[in-house]
Amino acid sequence: MTDFSGATIAISGGTGSFGRTMVRDLLQEGAGAIHVLSRDEAKQDEMRQSLGDSRVKFFIGDVRDRHSVDSAMVGVDFVFHAAALKQVPSCEFFPDQAVKTNVVGSQNVIESAHAHGVRSVVCLSTDKAVYPVNAMGMSKALMEKTAQAFARNNPDSPTTVSVTRYGNVMYSRGSVIPLFVSQIRQGKPLTLTEPTMTRFLMSLGESVDLVKHAFHHAEPGDLFVKKAPACTVETLARAVSELMGVEPNLRKIGMRHGEKMYETLLSREEMIKATDQGDYFRVPLDARSLDYSVYVEDGEDGALQAHDYDSGNTEQLSLEQTKALVAALPEMQMVMGVSA
Repeated sequence: MTDFSGATIAISGGTGSFGRTMVRDLLQEGAGAIHVLSRDEAKQDEMRQSLGDSRVKFFIGDVRDRHSVDSAMVGVDFVFHAAALKQVPSCEFFPDQAVKTNVVGSQNVIESAHAHGVRSVVCLSTDKAVYPVNAMGMSKALMEKTAQAFARNNPDSPTTVSVTRYGNVMYSRGSVIPLFVSQIRQGKPLTLTEPTMTRFLMSLGESVDLVKHAFHHAEPGDLFVKKAPACTVETLARAVSELMGVEPNLRKIGMRHGEKMYETLLSREEMIKATDQGDYFRVPLDARSLDYSVYVEDGEDGALQAHDYDSGNTEQLSLEQTKALVAALPEMQMVMGVSA
């Protein structure tokens, strides 16, 4: 069992929604030091003042720059790699930038962690990496392959590299719930790209739990996902409206660049190999070597899995269930307090 008490942890993208939540959680667990690596000095300054904790050390840098990554890795025991370009439309228009951050940047983090003797690295991925149709998902899929390739090619490394893959994190920066809240406060209709589109729902706290689960249980190259319910975008919009005490006013605007009707957390091929760990699925690394006879002559037997694990076939939440889930979010509780 991983004990973070007294440990030094580095978080790339540490000023983002996930990073901020992770930092506060680790401080409560008694972390000895936390290295926050990010590009945004304004967010770092705000975070420094709001935390007021000398255990948190801030590093201005970019995962694209190996030297700045190295600076944040000195003396580190564990690494949470959260830095990414994650907005689907912007990655569609600038796919080269997505590759530089999500693929090359991830390789820099992994190789730097290995060079500095880090015990474990958990790389954060997304459901959009499965059957990707957009540049963001494609770049995150390559990030996963980069992490798994390191594990496969470096079996004697002291650094365990694993991947967590998750769906929509509710009330994270750039997610749809804050947008709905803002539109309601301004008296505007809620804009839906496609009302019947489904998405997994996870809280920031659950995303932190998923990463901790990976640290506690990962073998090199493992992939973890948390089981999660889903709902349609229309159900989510109606839930937010009713929680804020207004009649839902919805306007369909059409799908954006690179959007999918539903997202997939595990492909059917991964489900064949997955083990059920209660609230989580674990998919072990395919550690076969680059010996083509294994693929041409030997192969592997395995029962066919009928379905992927996606937001269309997971548990579907009703309006009342969605309202209960959203109402439990600390950020939404603040909103409802303000609007009451």
